[in-house]
Amino acid sequence: MASDNERLIAVVRVRGRVDVRGEIAETLERLRLKRVNNCVIIKPTGSYRGMINICNNYIAYGEINEELLKSLLERNGIEESPEKIMSEGLTREIRGKLPFRLHPPRHGYKSTKRSVNQGGSLGYMGDGINQLIKRMI
Repeated sequence: MASDNERLIAVVRVRGRVDVRGEIAETLERLRLKRVNNCVIIKPTGSYRGMINICNNYIAYGEINEELLKSLLERNGIEESPEKIMSEGLTREIRGKLPFRLHPPRHGYKSTKRSVNQGGSLGYMGDGINQLIKRMI
């Protein structure tokens, strides 16, 4: 398993904008997750982990693998190598193109009101985020 400095986290917004508390709405804005099915790639620093914990009931997140990162970059017209991004982090060009807009997942979400532990699609998914995003590309 890679250390915190070597891995990237993919965050996908699962739930919508209606009846969202102000603190959570502001945190989602700061993560650049303004709409459902938007995806951002982040380096898991302490401040980002705190932001993820605040809006945990509106997003799905987990470690992204290199293959999926490559397909996301190609789909959005970014010509950086995923190996370089995994080792050095996100460049200014990539941050400018975030968030990635994705389709709703084929065969749908499991549940948009329950966490992964309860059989839903919210919260920390680990490597399961790769399958979710693959269904959304």
